[in-house]
Amino acid sequence: MSNATFPVSKALQKKPLSPNTNPVSREAAEEAVRVLIRWLGDDPSREGLIDTPARVTRTFGEWFSGYSESPADILSRTFKEVAGYDDIVIVRGIGFESFCEHHMAPIIGTAHVAYLPDRRVIGLSKLARLVDIYARRLQIQEKMTAEIVNSLQTFLKPKGAAVMIRADHHCMSTRGIRKHGTDTVTSSFTGVFRSDPLWQQRFLHLVGLC
Repeated sequence: MSNATFPVSKALQKKPLSPNTNPVSREAAEEAVRVLIRWLGDDPSREGLIDTPARVTRTFGEWFSGYSESPADILSRTFKEVAGYDDIVIVRGIGFESFCEHHMAPIIGTAHVAYLPDRRVIGLSKLARLVDIYARRLQIQEKMTAEIVNSLQTFLKPKGAAVMIRADHHCMSTRGIRKHGTDTVTSSFTGVFRSDPLWQQRFLHLVGLC
């Protein structure tokens, strides 16, 4: 089984934006919230709303903290003492909350992340952190799926990587066509998971889809 080479994309090379380099001040962000409140028809100076702009910016700082984090930082430390282990490593059911970049509505879901080591492994919590880095940005599910698998392949250089995401999109369930009880499933594969159907089938079996 061969391991394909995946070049580092420009998106992965891009340095994350930190609060210290953000050209928009917190004060400007809070004023934008006040404008939105007025547009909705309410008074941002009334008692119940007077502190809302500050709360919203703090909350957004948490929800969208992925913009200030880099996958290279969390995937840089690896371990070679694996006693010859050469099978799939998979973390299933990683819960996440993201936001649709088209409507800023919540995306609530779970991710299954796997890779086939090539002499190196990473701490299991790093896979969950990798999901959070991309979930905590304005997203579409298809792009998030590809970003996670490509980061794993680029920085860890395994024999292959696989990601599957299942999520509920509130932009479809709470507005527009308002269809409840639906979910969206996306998947992406690199290396042996893409080239060898047996490895891909193995991954699907481990996540419970076959």
